Amino acid sequence: MNKLYIGNVSAEASEEDFESIFEQWKIPHSGPFLVKSGYAFVDCPDEKAAMKAIDVLSGKVELHGKLLEVEHSVPKRQRSCKLQIRNIPPHMQWEVLDSMLAQYGTVESCEQVNTDTETAVVNVRYAAKDQARLVMEKLNGYMMENYALKVSYIPDETAAPEGPGVGGRRGFNARGPPRSGSPGMGARPKVQSDIPLRVLVPTQFVGAIIGKEGATIRNITKQTHSKIDIHRKENAGAAEKPITIHSTPEGCSKACTTIMEIMQKEALDTKFTEEIPLKILAHNNFVGRLIGKEGRNLKKIEQDTGTKITISPLQDLTLYNPERTITVKGSIEACSRAEEEVMKKVREAYESDMAAMNLQSNLIPGLNLNALGLFPSGTPGMGPSMSNFPPSGAHGGCSSFGCSLYATEGPFWASMLSASSQPLAGQPESETVHLFIPALAVGAIIGKQGQHIKQLSHFAGASIKIAPAEGMDAKQRMVIIVGPPEAQFKAQCRIFGKLKEENFFGPKEEVKLEAHIKVPSFAAGRVIGKGGKTVNELQNLTCAEVVVPRDQTPDENDQVIVKISGHFFACQLAQRKIQEILAQVRRQQQQQQLKPQPGGQPPMPRRK
Repeated sequence: MNKLYIGNVSAEASEEDFESIFEQWKIPHSGPFLVKSGYAFVDCPDEKAAMKAIDVLSGKVELHGKLLEVEHSVPKRQRSCKLQIRNIPPHMQWEVLDSMLAQYGTVESCEQVNTDTETAVVNVRYAAKDQARLVMEKLNGYMMENYALKVSYIPDETAAPEGPGVGGRRGFNARGPPRSGSPGMGARPKVQSDIPLRVLVPTQFVGAIIGKEGATIRNITKQTHSKIDIHRKENAGAAEKPITIHSTPEGCSKACTTIMEIMQKEALDTKFTEEIPLKILAHNNFVGRLIGKEGRNLKKIEQDTGTKITISPLQDLTLYNPERTITVKGSIEACSRAEEEVMKKVREAYESDMAAMNLQSNLIPGLNLNALGLFPSGTPGMGPSMSNFPPSGAHGGCSSFGCSLYATEGPFWASMLSASSQPLAGQPESETVHLFIPALAVGAIIGKQGQHIKQLSHFAGASIKIAPAEGMDAKQRMVIIVGPPEAQFKAQCRIFGKLKEENFFGPKEEVKLEAHIKVPSFAAGRVIGKGGKTVNELQNLTCAEVVVPRDQTPDENDQVIVKISGHFFACQLAQRKIQEILAQVRRQQQQQQLKPQPGGQPPMPRRK
């Protein structure tokens, strides 16, 4: 990972020239320069030095009239699925980056690399080589907010041909395990995969934490190798603001301790006399495992660290704010130790849920739940409504989400997006959903010059259109969403969240919308069930209101409308259950068609 390739080298360049350049820019190197015709190689002592050389020299420093190109030297056998993307705009939201990367394939991991440059750097691993190759072709040099992205391969030490080696290079395994300093070992904060540390701080201390022109927060970030987001614009006028820290567990703890010390100093300087406890935010679905049976885990943490810990009541939760506040009182040193133990339990719970999710084999193919924001990540650019949906595998209850959505053991979304979403064969079938939103919210969904609805459509992989108003005084507008189950899930998820973020619903009010789906008229009775049994069970299971209006006249396609009303999870579960009923009807029809007719010959299989 620390060997560099230097390209676009003049024929006049010598080893002494490179020695001089590296000395001038104070870039250490651990070996001699190997200068060839048009290119050169050099080893750096560590990843930090290699990254500095790339950041400082590549495309910026001339040698004998030629701009040098510097990147990681990657043997062909290790040019697999791992890429490094540099020169990312500093203010770019991670949500936008994630959705852009997902266009080219399945992103298995995306890790931020800490550098001294203003722009951001990430290491990305794709599921397949051709996906990584496509990103190299499409994004290298791609202009984004006046920044040209730089994409290069980085060594994939795990890359090796499948199957046993018969002879020659094809049979060789990668040389050794990944180095401990490489991103693959998790030494850098992950954008999606790791759960971050989220804390609440009094609003009056936010300025001190940021520092003059951001100097203090930059210093914390650099010293702790972390990415810190202070959500100043959330909850305008609130007495406290959330801070999200992305790093290794050690980096998170170090940053948290530094923030507590800054607040303590500011309190002394401003003669603030009230106690400043540490307040950690954690998703409700992890809190039960943090507390432990009969509160044993929490009591042990209190005893071991000499702190007093309290947790906010369940009554404070809503669908769009499912985080509990864990308040820790004690000295800074004691609070720091308590934070380590609390987050250790939270991360264990998260990893347990992730493992459970990975065991599920009946999800929609290719569905990336991390990219949907199902796991509480606090990713910059994703509001609370997007980043704090319950994780799969978590077992919530009535008190946290208004109803019990988890009817079976195992990850909830895995069961919801199960075989019911699959067609009889091949790829998932496209579905059409009519979602009704407040008429005043149309502008927010469309965005300036239609940018938001375009981005949403691109991210979800769905066609999203807003139907014309039915009259001048119409209070609702219909959003027509066409796409497979995964696209429906993504698009509706973001629309619900956008309405909450834009304050079309109150702070403690859940977003509840009405969705219409069309079903064949002959299948409407199956949705209702004998004496309304099926539709009643649907409502009890999903907490959504499900109505099949009577005396409907089927449309030109012999279809009738089913109305579904409720919050996001309720609507999604109801939609999937209804699609499951329709899939059963289709299977039965197909089986009926394959049965031999009385007195006739069974149908011959069609030739392919």
